[in-house]
Order: sequence, then structure tokens, then C-alpha cells
Amino acid sequence: MIYLNLEDLERYVFDEEKVVLSQDRISVVEESFEFLKTFSKNKVIYGINTGFGPMAQYRIGDENLKQLQYNLIRSHANGTGDFLTQNQTRAVMICRLNTLQLGFSGTSPEIVKALSDFLNHQIYPLIPQHGGVGASGDLVQLAHLALGLIGEGEVIYQNKVMPAAEAIESANLSKATLKLRDGLSLINGTSCMSGIAALNLIQLSKLLHWSILCSSVMNELTASYNDSFSKELNDSKLHAGQRFVAQKMRDILENGNVLKNRNDHLFNKEHIEGQEFFSEKVQEYYSLRCVPQIIGPIYDAFCTAKKVVEDEINSANDNPIVCVASKSVYHGGNFHGDYIAFEMDKIKIGVTKLSMLAERQINYLLNNKLNHKFPPFLNVGQLGFNFGLQGMQFTAVSTTAENQTLSNPMYVHSIPNNGDNQDIVSMGTNAALMTQKVIDNTFEVLTVQLVAIAQAIDIDKSFSKLSESSKELYNFVRESVPQIIEDKPNYKELATLKAALISSKKSL
Repeated sequence: MIYLNLEDLERYVFDEEKVVLSQDRISVVEESFEFLKTFSKNKVIYGINTGFGPMAQYRIGDENLKQLQYNLIRSHANGTGDFLTQNQTRAVMICRLNTLQLGFSGTSPEIVKALSDFLNHQIYPLIPQHGGVGASGDLVQLAHLALGLIGEGEVIYQNKVMPAAEAIESANLSKATLKLRDGLSLINGTSCMSGIAALNLIQLSKLLHWSILCSSVMNELTASYNDSFSKELNDSKLHAGQRFVAQKMRDILENGNVLKNRNDHLFNKEHIEGQEFFSEKVQEYYSLRCVPQIIGPIYDAFCTAKKVVEDEINSANDNPIVCVASKSVYHGGNFHGDYIAFEMDKIKIGVTKLSMLAERQINYLLNNKLNHKFPPFLNVGQLGFNFGLQGMQFTAVSTTAENQTLSNPMYVHSIPNNGDNQDIVSMGTNAALMTQKVIDNTFEVLTVQLVAIAQAIDIDKSFSKLSESSKELYNFVRESVPQIIEDKPNYKELATLKAALISSKKSL
């Protein structure tokens, strides 16, 4: 582990790839630890021989320095709420390990080894969602991580919840012993928010893929004009995201036979001569025509967030920073999570817009007064007696509405605490967790859209004319959800399709 990118993290988390620390990295950690041990003698250094937060004014005697680190972890392991998932916990642990192995934290080599051992034996401390305010880092969540390393609290091991000490013994490991400033270096950082944020971006890459694909198929289903995603139109604007999305749409739709060309229709004198009213729309609704302009900025936000998150998880994000090269220790605020909080809020807003786009496209397919093509609610049964996808639409609308409320930013919701020592904070973990919820919700809205698209293809009998990508999409849906003819509950099928969406390898 030297520079960790999202692709690396995805392998470490989802494939549970073993973590291997090179001897060079271990030597760097050991050098930093030994330097700090010598340098800190006869000096006042925060987190080694002082209290914490506003109690840093109190000097701690040499006889209590070791116990101080244990007190810090135990006092802060007081989170509440649901626990992070195993994947989220694994991401958090990998991010913390990656930061500590940089050698700017003065951590003992034993702690780095303990973290890698937990990862490689798949021992995951239970970490509650609620607690951290995102400045002084994710103190509460990371305290629960540290609690497991020292053999206290509870963990998941071999798919069972058990005391950490029991799991450590079963795995033939030893609990970590805290030295110098190990307690502080474990909990004083942004690794919880960063780990969750990284997983969010991995899922967002999938979400963007499916959103662009669904929007492309929508244009085929409605036999739209092809100039809205043309190179000429979209290259006349300089936004990279817009151009990217338009190109993706062209690639998806290149071998279909449904889209209309204006040269053959509205630019054709013979086609329009004598007409005072055009029965077919001159331009499609915005949810079909403006896809590159809507998804484009979300893709740009994804690219920016990817760089920010990767920079954060490869940075020293605790306090103070130990610099062996300059032979000094620097106090500051690298634990502050504003970079992650700000990016997650932007992503959350963008993903909410994705769900709104999908919801409008669903409505277009289900509202016969708009599409003038399909039966109401894509109902292939008896109108009035059967109801088609009416119930599913309620679900999509409700979930989209929840996203709209959740998309309010955490970044500006700082509340002073810690005796006003932490007088402005990031709320980064809250932002990352809310973003995860919005992403998950949007997969649910897309699930309903996929069912609607497949239903519309069946009604239209247009499968043979569609592009190969559209045919693949249809077949993907039909693996989980059959055509809906009679009224029956389909919630299990929706859950199966959503799970297939999330676990698919399709991404940008």
C-alpha cells in the first residue's frame, strides 16, 4: 500500500484482497515512532503528555501516559445507532491503515500490524453510525475501531457478533498494546468519513452507468430525434461531463433502428408540406432531450470528488503531525473533514437529481396523455380492472421525495461542541452516510424505471429494432422480473432486481 485509489480500495473491500505492508513502510512507521519517543522527552506535545481537547492545558504525569491512551479510546467509544456494514467497516480500516503507514503519525509498528491482522483475518469491530462530528476527525467511530484492536467491545468474526477478545483468541492473534500516542493516532483522523465516501463513489460510478443507459433506451422507446446527444450539438458547449454523457449515449444507441433523424422528418419539405399542425413533437420533453446537460455536471462532480477522496485517504489526517525529515512535530487541523463533507454534499445533490430524472422518465412512460403511445401505467390487462405499474410509481415518487429532503447539505450544519474547542466542524461522516442513503434510494427508483422500460418494450414490440445495449438491458431486467400482466405483488422481484443492479460489474 503506497498510493491507494478507488480501484485498489474496491479490490481490498469487495474481493477482500489481503493487505501486505512492505518492509519499507514498516521501517518508515518505526522510524517515526522512535523519533517521536525521543523528541517528546522534556517537551509538551498534545496527545502524549497532555489532556485532550479543551483539557490540553493539563499536563499528564509520566506514570499515567500509557493509561491516558486507553482512557481516550474508552471514553469516546460511545456511538449510537445502526452499525456500519462490514464493507463500510473494512473500508474504514483500510483507510486508517493507509494513513498510519505514511509515517506522519508517530504510531507504533504494533498498531499497524494489528490493523492489518484484523483485515486479513476479517475481524470487523462494530462501529455505530452516529457520534462523529468530523473535526478532530471521526473520534467516536474510530474509537470503536480502536476498542476492538485492544481486545474490548464487540466485533463480527466468521459472520458472528462476539466479544473482541474472543475473536482475537480464535484467530490466534494478540490484542494491541497502546504506546506513546497510539490511542490518539487511531481515532484522530478522517478515515471513517473517507472510507464511506470512497464506497459511495464506487456505487455512484455504477449508478451513472445505469442512469445513462436508461436515459438512452428511453430515447429509443419514444423514437426521439437523435440530435439532442449529437457530437455537433454537445461539442458546442465546453463542459467535459456533457460531452462525455453524449458520447456514451451515441455509443449505446449506435446500432439501433428506432431513432429519428431531422433530415428525414422536419427538415424534409415533402414530409411537412401542407401541415398546419405537427402530430409528432418537434422537440422531446426535457427529461429526454436534456440528458447530457443534466447528467453531465453530476459526472463532473464525480470526477472531482474522486480526486478529493483519493487525496484524503492518502494524506496524513491527524494531529499533531510528526515530521522526521524536519525533526519536529507540528500542531494543526489536518483532522478536519471539510473536504469530504463538501464533496459528499455535492454528490448527494447530484444523485438526488438523478433520481428526479428517473422519476420523470417513469412518469412519461406511465402517463398516456404525455407519451400518446402506451396504455395508462403500462397496463396490458383490462383498464380499470387491472392497474399495471401504478403501485410501483408511488414507490418511485415517494423515494425520490425522500432524496429531496436528504439532499440538504450537512456542510453548513456545524454545531460547536467540546467546550467550544471544536467551534466549527465538518459533519463529514453524517454527510457521507446521508449520501450513501441517497445513492441506495436512487437504485430503488432506477429499479422501478427498469421494470417500466422492459414493460414498454414488450408493449411496443420493438425489441428487434433496439440497439444491442438496449437489448442487453431488457434481458437483464427479465432475469429478475417477468412481464407484468395480472395484478400481483412484485416487491420480492424488485428487491432481486435492485440487488442485481448494485452487485453488477457495470460502471463508467
